[in-house]
Amino acid sequence: MVQLVGPLRKELADSLSTCKVLVVGAGGIGCELLKNLVLTGFKNIEVIDLDTIDVSNLNRQFLFQKKHVGKSKAQVAKESALQFCPTANITAYHDSIMNPDYNVEFFRQFVLVMNALDNRAARNHVNRMCLAADIPLIESGTAGYLGQVTVIKKGMTECYECQPKPTQKTFPGCTIRNTPSEPIHCIVWAKYLFNQLFGEEDADQEVSPDTADPEAAWNPEDATARATASEKDGDVKRVSTKEWARSTGYDPVKLFNKLFKDDIMYLLTMDKLWKKRKAPTPLDWLQLENTACPQDEAPGSGLKDQQVLSVWGLCQMFQHSVETLRSQLQEKGEGAELVWDKDDPPAMDFVTSAANLRMHIFSMNMKSRFDVKSMAGNIIPAIATTNAVIAGLIVLEGLKILSGEIESCRTIFLNKCPNLRKKLLVPCILDPPSANCYVCVSKPEVTVKLNVHKTMVLSLQDRILKERFGMVAPDVQIEDGKGTILISSEEGETDANNNKFLSDFGIRNGSRLQVDDFLQDYTLLVNVLHTEELERDVEFEVVGEAPDKAPPPQTNQEEVNSITNGNKDSAQPSTSSKAAPADDDDDIMIVDSDEEEMAASSSAAAATSGTKRKHSDAETGETSTKRPRTDQSSAAAADNDDDDDIIALD
Repeated sequence: MVQLVGPLRKELADSLSTCKVLVVGAGGIGCELLKNLVLTGFKNIEVIDLDTIDVSNLNRQFLFQKKHVGKSKAQVAKESALQFCPTANITAYHDSIMNPDYNVEFFRQFVLVMNALDNRAARNHVNRMCLAADIPLIESGTAGYLGQVTVIKKGMTECYECQPKPTQKTFPGCTIRNTPSEPIHCIVWAKYLFNQLFGEEDADQEVSPDTADPEAAWNPEDATARATASEKDGDVKRVSTKEWARSTGYDPVKLFNKLFKDDIMYLLTMDKLWKKRKAPTPLDWLQLENTACPQDEAPGSGLKDQQVLSVWGLCQMFQHSVETLRSQLQEKGEGAELVWDKDDPPAMDFVTSAANLRMHIFSMNMKSRFDVKSMAGNIIPAIATTNAVIAGLIVLEGLKILSGEIESCRTIFLNKCPNLRKKLLVPCILDPPSANCYVCVSKPEVTVKLNVHKTMVLSLQDRILKERFGMVAPDVQIEDGKGTILISSEEGETDANNNKFLSDFGIRNGSRLQVDDFLQDYTLLVNVLHTEELERDVEFEVVGEAPDKAPPPQTNQEEVNSITNGNKDSAQPSTSSKAAPADDDDDIMIVDSDEEEMAASSSAAAATSGTKRKHSDAETGETSTKRPRTDQSSAAAADNDDDDDIIALD
């Protein structure tokens, strides 16, 4: 007879009490997950999160209370979880998982890693570290009523980066408020600002500088002190943006100087933010007015909505839109609120002008009103119930792994409405690794199309290798027969190269670069394809993973090409058909029937039947092609879910 300890087999219960697991993220999903883990019987847990607790977290991250505002999420989550199970051994890290201290050896001490993250860069990094350490990873994400959980195992399943991801649609609050780097960050900020001034105020949509940004204060005590400066008990009192605006009579000039001068000057005092970023440049209304030229006010050629206005032209648009919206509020009476609508001209003018002025401040290329309108999609709120369901599914998949039944793991989707079989939870069989993945194949290789005469070494490092390919500390060697070091991860070693063009180092059409990230135990071969025909504002394009346009290497590369990412003696790709997808949580796959028992005996031909719908990207207006769905029912052709599949990362 099988011995049970509670609902679990004795062998599994014993395994839970001795195994060591890592939880990455202690936010919406992370809080629920920690509680589930200790109540299930896990005794050795380590949790890491860089963030500090904000007032807006308290409505769904139930391990936190008002008195905890400004403190480390990881530390407080640990203390709260221990109240459920005082005998558990929990270690908390208030730090970034991308810190070099958390290397491959750190990951190898765990039998299982569970992600509860809110950004793609960290997800990519943890994916690579788990591949290198050959540790199973459970990935998860939620968006409103939608959610998903998937399992990633080297050699058996797709990794997180096997499938292309659509543009991320939600972003950490500190990015929106302090360090925007893309136009969409500024557009989201401007929409938040509209609600703070004219609509329904939401603590999740604060626009003022985030004084508790952990990146600005790496010392946890500093972050806590800043966030709790007004009240020792953590009850942070803030002056309402709307109340302040009313006190000025919604004066456009005062609003402008507060948002685009005073707040920016305050951001500049957070000097740690600008050590590796270009600092923003404040704007002053009077100065702009005095230096404005008559042509700044003259309309340009072409359609009005497709013109990119001058800075002073945007100032005038901002002034006029604020005055119009102020009048609309007054007409509605005391306590009235406006609702942002992209088809309402004054509201659209306000977001266009505010977003573009912020883009200019942070040295980005500004956008036309048409472009801003097409990118301004809906923001989906986080829902505590969805987090709870997904956290429970993470533990269930973890129990399968610890029972030695990884082949029975599934990708599980939580839908907003029941499908045709009346199911909200839809399991899908795991997919094998993609042969075209530039991360988990044995010899990753890509071709990048760029202009070698205009692309600087610093742009190659930051924009291509770090942002596009998710590296943390890349080293780059030119395969020119000399072993020329183009970029070194050692601080200061190749700084002199940063502002030189690639062509200055003899890089031309067909050149090959070997890129190594020793922290991630990751090697990538980059083929350079020179072109002078890139579209405007496009720095580079990724052409493919195994191109035939690049010439063969000039030197013997047998040793280089034998490099396999991760441990050289770790598991190689298997032929198992039981493999896991790594869909991004902003790339939820809507399927129409659950997999049921037939998945175990289905043929390969049947597994390819049916394709997923293309969903429109609400931010960009574009559609993204997603991988074929894995359910085998051709009868179920459409889900009851709507197309609002924007995924907000909690």
